[in-house]
Amino acid sequence: MNTNGSFLYLSDNDLEALGIRPSEVADAIEAALIDKAKGRLHTAPKTAILPGDGRYAMSTLAAGDDGFIVVKQVTVCPDNPAKGLPAINGAIMVLDAQTGLLRAILGANWITAVRTAALSVVAARRLADPEAETLTFVGAGVQAHSHLNAFHDLFPLKRIRVFGRGKAGIDKLCRHARDIGLEVEVSDEPKAALHDADLVVSSITLDYTVEPFLDAHWLKPDAFAAITDACIPWKPESLSAFKTVIVDDRKQEAESDKPMLAYECIRADLTELVSGEDGKDIGARPAAFAFRGISLGDYAAAVLAVRRATEVSI
Repeated sequence: MNTNGSFLYLSDNDLEALGIRPSEVADAIEAALIDKAKGRLHTAPKTAILPGDGRYAMSTLAAGDDGFIVVKQVTVCPDNPAKGLPAINGAIMVLDAQTGLLRAILGANWITAVRTAALSVVAARRLADPEAETLTFVGAGVQAHSHLNAFHDLFPLKRIRVFGRGKAGIDKLCRHARDIGLEVEVSDEPKAALHDADLVVSSITLDYTVEPFLDAHWLKPDAFAAITDACIPWKPESLSAFKTVIVDDRKQEAESDKPMLAYECIRADLTELVSGEDGKDIGARPAAFAFRGISLGDYAAAVLAVRRATEVSI
C-alpha cells in the first residue's frame, strides 16, 4: 500500500526496455479475464470522443482486488506523423486501490500498442490455425508492427502481405518483417491481399467516412481476422461469412453509439471465451476478433509493467 506520496514514472522507452514479451501480456490479460469472471476485477466500458479532423480520444478505468486502480487516457491524432509526432499520445495512472494515492505514471503508447496485440493473441490462441504461415496486414501503422511481433512469437509464420496507403509505413513494416526472416509481398488490391491468408490484421485509421473495401467472403475457410479498427474497412453485409465473431466486451459493444457489427452476430466476448466452460468449443472458422480495446487490457499490461519495474528496482 502506498502511503508516502511517492510514485514511479515509466516513459514509453522505459517500458520497452523492461523486455516484456507479448505472450506475457497475453497471459496477464487471460488472468485478468478470469479475475473479472470471478468478481475480483471491476471494469467500466471504454469511453470515446471523436472531436473532428480524424482525432479520437478515449479513456479506460479498471480496479482490481489485488491493490491497483488503472486509468488511461489517449488521443489518436492522424496528422501528428506529418509533424514528426507519434499518432497516439496519452498517459496512464496507476493508483493504490486502498488509499487512492498515485503509485505510477506510465507512457500510454507502448501499453496501447502491446496490449492491443496481446488481446488479439488471447483470441488467436483459441480461434486461429496454430500452423498459420501467411499473415496479411490491412494498414501498416503501429498496430501492424505490434501484431507482427506478437504473431511471430505465436505462429510458424513464413510470409506477410501488406495492403495500405502510406508507402513509408509499408516500407518500414516490410523491412521489419525481412529483418526477422519473413518473406514479404505488397498487394495493390485488397482482394489479392486477403486471398489464401491464414491470418489477417486490419488496423486502418478510425475514420467512419471510409467506404468499406474488404469482403469477408474473400477469406479462406479456416482464416482468422483480428479487426482492431471497429470493422470500418469491412463491408457490413459480408461479415456474416464469419462463422465465429468474438468481441472484447459484450456490454461495451451493446452500449456503443457506433456498433461495429450487428449485435446478434456476436458469438461471445473474451471473458466468455477464456473463462466459459464451453470456451474451447466456440471457434468455428473463419473466425474474427473484432474489438475496440478494453480497460481490462490496459489494467493487465500496466500492472505487469509496474510489477516488473519494481522487481528490477527501477
